[in-house]
Amino acid sequence: MDLALKPDHKAFADEVRDFARKNLSPATKEKTFSGKHYDRDDHMVWQQALGKKGWLAYTWPRKFGGPGWDVTQRFLFENVLAEEGAPRILPFGPKMVGPVIYTFGNEEQKARFLPGIRESTVSWCQGYSEPGAGSDLANLRTRAVREGDHYIVNGQKTWTSYAHWGDWIFCLVRTNTEAKAQEGISFLLIDMKTPGVTVRPIIMLDGAHAVNDVFLDNVKVPVANLVGKENEGWTCAKFLLANERLGIAEVPSSKRGVSMLRTLSDDPSMAEKIADIDLQVQALEMSELRALSTMALGGAPGPEASILKVRGSEIQQRIAELAMEACGEYAAPYQPGMLFQDTNETPIGPDHAPPAAPRYFNMRKTTIYGGSTEVQKNIVSKAILGL
Repeated sequence: MDLALKPDHKAFADEVRDFARKNLSPATKEKTFSGKHYDRDDHMVWQQALGKKGWLAYTWPRKFGGPGWDVTQRFLFENVLAEEGAPRILPFGPKMVGPVIYTFGNEEQKARFLPGIRESTVSWCQGYSEPGAGSDLANLRTRAVREGDHYIVNGQKTWTSYAHWGDWIFCLVRTNTEAKAQEGISFLLIDMKTPGVTVRPIIMLDGAHAVNDVFLDNVKVPVANLVGKENEGWTCAKFLLANERLGIAEVPSSKRGVSMLRTLSDDPSMAEKIADIDLQVQALEMSELRALSTMALGGAPGPEASILKVRGSEIQQRIAELAMEACGEYAAPYQPGMLFQDTNETPIGPDHAPPAAPRYFNMRKTTIYGGSTEVQKNIVSKAILGL
């Protein structure tokens, strides 16, 4: 794996940086570095700018409207945007359902759905987790019964990120109750405006409304919205989860987190801890580059994505812990209101103190979503170690 940048890659990095500085609003960038919450416009305006440039679906091959970048360009793109303070690209359209559609969908579905995903004119959310079916996803109970040219869907999804912003939701539903758990699941695309879809907010410990419950009550979904074959949705689900777990590693944002930690304390013992987490991030980055190199040769994310997910989520939690430690006693006052743009509160302590506790609590979820650490270790033991 050659890590030396070629002249054209250096020019590409400069192009990405110039684009970010021209198109990323100062207000959005300030939220990134202050730890405040983004609103919908922060994401949509930025993603639509990327879409117009042809860069939003940057992981897609050229034949489906992506830029067809090599592994180095992808690496540079993610890292430069993180350095410039860009918000994370919401993955549900470009990194999750988009690749599922162009891999398993029919030509009509590709023509219908891919343009809106590439341009970020249509927002998506993910209907996977349910009460009682999170890490054990094959235990899902949302039921879809076929009646003519439609499915009638009933059930509940939970922890659904940004469902309150979503135009569409991609759902795993049970279409055969007699088959083995994984064999009776289908992958459906559902318009969020369909009668019977109800979204109820879940407010997190950091005060943000990012996740939701989604209730499906006799929701009528055209059979044309079935991706792949009926009862074979688990294949789509595994493909999507591998891509999701690769993204959860979040190496560029962790590198940014390490850089910010260095500005918070000059204590020698803290410097040692920061150096340690910096080395962990660098090791994770090398592992991610190996996975991306395999994909560049035509492969798909495999069980190594589980390793990246485990280590990436643990590193994100450790960075949040160190930020709390660097704040000392000023991390004790819990100030989630300070993370909103329109707050009138006066912060207690230095500017970096208010986000510390809310972020620490919120980051506890990283070792659970996208498949818990315990599940990922099981995957690694079976698929890689052969145990």
